[in-house]
Formats: sequence, C-alpha cells, structure tokens
Amino acid sequence: MKTKLTYASKVWCGIAAVAAAQIVTPASEAGVSSDHSRPPASPFTEFDAPLAGKAAGLGTYPLANNSEGSVVGYYIDANSVYYGFLRQPDGKLITLDAPGAGHTTGTFQGTDPNAINDVGAITGNVEDSSSLYHGFIRQPDGAYVVFDIAGAGTMANQGTVPVSINLEGTTSGYFVDSSNTLHGFVRYPKGNVATFDPPGSVYTFPCEETCLNVEGQITGFFADAGSVYHGFLRQPNGAITVLDGPEAGTTAGSGTFAASITPEGEITGYTVDSSGTAHGFIRARDGKYTEFDIPTAIAGAGASTVPYSINVFGVVTGEFVDASDAMHGFSRSARGEITAFNAPGAGTAGGQGTRPSTNNWEGQVAGWYVDADGLGHGFVWQPPCEE
Repeated sequence: MKTKLTYASKVWCGIAAVAAAQIVTPASEAGVSSDHSRPPASPFTEFDAPLAGKAAGLGTYPLANNSEGSVVGYYIDANSVYYGFLRQPDGKLITLDAPGAGHTTGTFQGTDPNAINDVGAITGNVEDSSSLYHGFIRQPDGAYVVFDIAGAGTMANQGTVPVSINLEGTTSGYFVDSSNTLHGFVRYPKGNVATFDPPGSVYTFPCEETCLNVEGQITGFFADAGSVYHGFLRQPNGAITVLDGPEAGTTAGSGTFAASITPEGEITGYTVDSSGTAHGFIRARDGKYTEFDIPTAIAGAGASTVPYSINVFGVVTGEFVDASDAMHGFSRSARGEITAFNAPGAGTAGGQGTRPSTNNWEGQVAGWYVDADGLGHGFVWQPPCEE
C-alpha cells in the first residue's frame, strides 16, 4: 500500500529539487550523479550511542530534533547511568556529561537533555550523586550553565527539570519542591525566573521538548484535586487559559494533555476519555478544536492516539497504541492525511514498538524504538516523496 505524502514532505522534496536544479558541481560535470532531490532508499536512519547498554531497559533514546537536523537525547549505559548525546546532521554523535552529574552504578543518575533549539542550544537536567535534579543549558560552543529554581527541594528526586528551550534561549520546565509537588517555571536568558501554577493545580507539568514557542507562550497540563487533568496555555504576561479538549474524561486519570505548541500558537495534544482511550486534537489560535484518531483500518479497534509534536506547517507526529499495548508512529499532515510508520527492528509486544518524539519543519521525526528484547534504539524518519 502506498504511503500518503504529508504536506511537510512535499515542502522538503520541493526545496531539495529546486536546490538540485540550481547546483552545478565539478562532480556532476564529470558524470557523477549529484541528484539531491531523492531521499535515502529507506526513510529510517537508525542509530545507537556506542556506549549504550545492550540489556532490556537500556539503550538509546532521542527526545528532540531541530530544523538543522541535529538530535538530542540520552543513552543508558551498562551500569544504568544516563549520558546525554548530540547527534549532528552528518551522523557524528557527541556524548554530553553535564557538570555535577552522578555516575553511581545502578542509580540511573546522570545527564538528560530534553530539548534543542535551532541554533544548537540544549536544555535538560542533570541528576547528581545524591539523586537531586539541577537544570542546565548547554550553549552551542559547548559551555554549560547549571541552575536551580528557588523553591526547589533539596532531597533525592526533587529539584529543577527544564524541558523546553526556544530560539531566544528562554527555558521552561518544572521544579519539585520539598513536599514533592510539581510547579511550572520559565527562565529567561539573563537568568530571571517566573514560577506558576494554573488555578486549582496540585501538579503542574509544562510539557516536554516543543512546549515553549518564540513568543514565550508555554503549554502543558495540570492535575486538579480530583486527579483530573487539564491543559493550559500560559501567555508571556503570565495569564493562563485552562484547556479542556473534546471527549476529555472527568474521572481520576482522565482529561486533557497539551503536548506541543507552534510559533503561531497552535497546540496539539490528546484527551483521555472516561474509558481510558486517548484521542488526538489540534487547538487553533481561536480556541477551535479539531479532534482526530488513527483510522481503525490502520490501528485496530480501541487504539489510543497520542500526539507529541506539531511543527510550523501544522504537521503532527506521535504514537498510536494498539490493543496489545505496542507503539506505532504516525505523521498527520495539516490536511489530515495520516502516514503510519514502524521502525524495521521494532518489537510488537506490549511496551515495544516505535515511539516518535518531535518533528522539525521538514517533517523529519526523531524518536526511538524498543526491540523484541526490550532495548531502545534511536531513529530519524524522513517522510517519503511522491514517486
């Protein structure tokens, strides 16, 4: 069955074709092909960090990509220690070990990059030898800034966790206080900080990787006293709008989960209904919702649709989870066309499969897959061009 072409891949293929038509090189004059308009034979590029562990639960886990084609994430080594990585567009992989990272065997301490912007600045958290979290920003030149939010707890599994960074170097994330409660924060390039909680929140979670746009809008979700979840949109002036999407349940564990925001303020995410099934949505700037589900013909009956990222063209990526609890990737164009994909080595049992993280402006998706042995591997997926 032919895979439908998404809008983003049409843009990318068109740009590549124009570029190829405009470039004349000595190689092409010598009869060597320089056709840049065709994508690789396989849409998947799979990779593993060289020192990633090889047992179940270990491996390589990309969390974000930028529009230059760089990918960041973490790998877990054979000693169950986290290290970050930066995979450059040429495939070179650089290990990231932030200052103060703990390396105690079996503790899952270490460095966890969560996001990268288009100039190459990276943010994430570093877990020290006491299992306390600290925020970091790694500048494009490799220099680190480590920081803590006032009010963050100082015991194990407390502290500061940045999850998004925008083009200006502003970061957003959450901190865990001494009562183990999560609160949102935004940190500006000069180091000044604002903290926030939506009205009625007992748990505030600015969502990960692509949830802070260049305008300074932040999205995410929070839980109320009844453990019902609601999305939120925080404006740069601090005003917060509560988001409740279509079919959102009102029982504990259900509700609305905002997952990504574009520069124009479009938001994607998912709702969990009263039966525990997730449904995807896109919320326009005017507050209008478009709900979508992966077709039953692709996903099977009862599958959950879980978007994680929306790019500047309105292309959404995420996962759908089948009746066996296996993960599968999808890309949804701005017109609503669905492309499903699975990494070649992905397992098919519960907790295995293909798990996208983010998509860049070209529609390239970075994420990971879990194989039949429970080991994680990184991938980049390129939307196919039409024949």
